[in-house]
Amino acid sequence: MCEPLLLTLPLLIGWMLDILLGDPPYLPHPIVGFGKMISFGEHRLNKGNHRKIKGGIMAVVYILLVFGVTWLIRQLLYQHIQPLGITIDILIVFFCLAGTTLIREVRQVFVALDHSLEEGRKQVARIVGRDTSALSAQEVRTAALETLAENLSDGVIAPLFWFALLGTPGMLAYKMVNTLDSMIGYRTQRYKNFGCWSAHIDDIANYIPARLTALLMVFVTGHWRLIGFVWRNGRRHASPNSGYPEAALAGILNCRFGGPHYYFGELFDKPYIGDNDRQLETVDAKKAINVNRKTEVVMVVFVLFIQFFINFHHYG
Repeated sequence: MCEPLLLTLPLLIGWMLDILLGDPPYLPHPIVGFGKMISFGEHRLNKGNHRKIKGGIMAVVYILLVFGVTWLIRQLLYQHIQPLGITIDILIVFFCLAGTTLIREVRQVFVALDHSLEEGRKQVARIVGRDTSALSAQEVRTAALETLAENLSDGVIAPLFWFALLGTPGMLAYKMVNTLDSMIGYRTQRYKNFGCWSAHIDDIANYIPARLTALLMVFVTGHWRLIGFVWRNGRRHASPNSGYPEAALAGILNCRFGGPHYYFGELFDKPYIGDNDRQLETVDAKKAINVNRKTEVVMVVFVLFIQFFINFHHYG
């Protein structure tokens, strides 16, 4: 097999494994390890003075450590044991993509909600950070679909974007960035200083991927008239990035996202995205999942093409 085709295998096989398996609970996951690293550092550093500086240093050290160690291991393996290097890359891609698991979780929210509101609340609590104990059925559906759109960017398009730029070391380093933000990047009393830089770094890392996600969602549906809607409504979100894929899905479904929610006991008044406050149904989840899958496929094909083109020119 020629070298350019060989080097596209990690992405292709890793992505197919995610499609087939998702995140099997019986396998150790590197993100769990990242979480333990962050928790270890946060409990020891998030106290006393200079919390913003300490939190920033911890975030940068962790991100560079993940990138550097992964890059070094890959260099050694590809030079001496290439098949093992390819295998490691396949596993990194597999663990860094979260498209299938996210879709399964969102499906289960709608199935649980068909049984009872309480089951729906418990199920959606698995994938959102907000307090779900008092959510209405409509709010449960909205939370699930908002998360589906946001995590299409965070869990699929952004990892693929950083893979295209920096290979699997960049992909894994991005997952550390994302994990830092999801754990300590909140504007609560506990994290607003310590997690400040983690949130900023995540904003930078997701700036292009979030907008690319929205553009691809519009592309796969052919609703080009939504471009203006996405750009107007995407800017309303408190996050500089999350609003764009959410706005794209709100436009595609002709519904409304956003509004006030409780996080860690504190009320956050999020602006609304979209104007049509209609009742969401299971058919909306099916349509949203279909958009997610098509967007993912287009991005994977695009990155594979870029990777093959670069490798072809590199190896002649």
